[in-house]
Amino acid sequence: MIPRQAAKAIQSGLALFPAVALLGPRQVGKTTLALQVAQAFDPNFIYLDLESELDQAKLALPRAFLAEKMDRLVVIDEVHRKPGLFPELRGLIDAARREGKKAGHYLLLGSASLELLKQSGETLAGRILYTELPPLQVSEIPHTDINQLWLRGGFPESFLAATEAASIDWRRSFVRSYLERDIGQFFTQRISANDLRRLWTMLAHQQAMQVNMAALSRSLGLDQKTVKNYLSLLGELLLLRQLPAWHTNIGKRLVKTPKTFIRDSGLVHSLLGITSVDSLLAHPIAGGSWEAFVAEQIANASEADSQIFFYRTGGGAEIDVVLERPSGELWAIEVKRSLKPTLSKGFHQACADLQPRRKLVITPGEGRWWVAEDIEAMDIGSLITEL
Repeated sequence: MIPRQAAKAIQSGLALFPAVALLGPRQVGKTTLALQVAQAFDPNFIYLDLESELDQAKLALPRAFLAEKMDRLVVIDEVHRKPGLFPELRGLIDAARREGKKAGHYLLLGSASLELLKQSGETLAGRILYTELPPLQVSEIPHTDINQLWLRGGFPESFLAATEAASIDWRRSFVRSYLERDIGQFFTQRISANDLRRLWTMLAHQQAMQVNMAALSRSLGLDQKTVKNYLSLLGELLLLRQLPAWHTNIGKRLVKTPKTFIRDSGLVHSLLGITSVDSLLAHPIAGGSWEAFVAEQIANASEADSQIFFYRTGGGAEIDVVLERPSGELWAIEVKRSLKPTLSKGFHQACADLQPRRKLVITPGEGRWWVAEDIEAMDIGSLITEL
């Protein structure tokens, strides 16, 4: 098993809060990690999977069942399937506090971030810590495997598959499962799996680009509201990221449409039929795929309260990723799939506009060096180590 950095956040969260929610897409390794942490925290923990009818039956009267388990850690998988559970957990936690008893500990696993937040945001406020488990990250694998991570993506079964063929077969099955089963549990509008696949494939072709909603809806034969709702749902399921444009009054005409990308690069390559690093490097999507891969790594590695944007003006000034750290300082990060990166005039213009604290270029090589007096080039692993 690959050690996951989220383990520390879960362990410290259980020591401080009665409840911890671990969020992430299906098949990302939440259950495996949760069981590992639970075993170390409480060898007598209880595991309930709400996809199991037997375990759902155990929670038919949740307060009665859980009240007898106050001295044990209870792990509840797919918790978003039982939204009425959250008020019950709050009642148990608060009753134990009032009576001076030890409150139970709950580790809650879910595959939809916004759905969980809507259900638990008010009822468990102050009693729960949220942490996300993304697919495998650069910091969790050897540097020599970064190209494999980029090609196959970070879902453990895809990344660790014995062959490229086995990896892409797994990803195709994953996509099919989401299209035919999982998304229908959340998306209330009727839309065919074929239309969903076409939309997902179109997004893959436009990885790290600004999506024209009108053109997308025309190509699919769907109304814009349906397409917009579907994109929003993919974001809630932690499969899609929309990178906002930098917005501030600097006297420039700024582009405002967000960049959109599928968060796992392996899914992009599967949708496009890309099966090897060589074919990926020869594909027109290579640059956008690498940019989105780096942006996703930055987003997942950045400290709490950091934000990432991109910057583009109507005049051509552009920065791929603008990282705003909690202190307010800005980092301008340009992403290049070249070992000898050349920076455009637009990057220099954008830096003159924003006056970032640091100017960085991320390359696929290894090491770090100065490409100009105030611009440092480095590999993605070095950047993530700093973050």
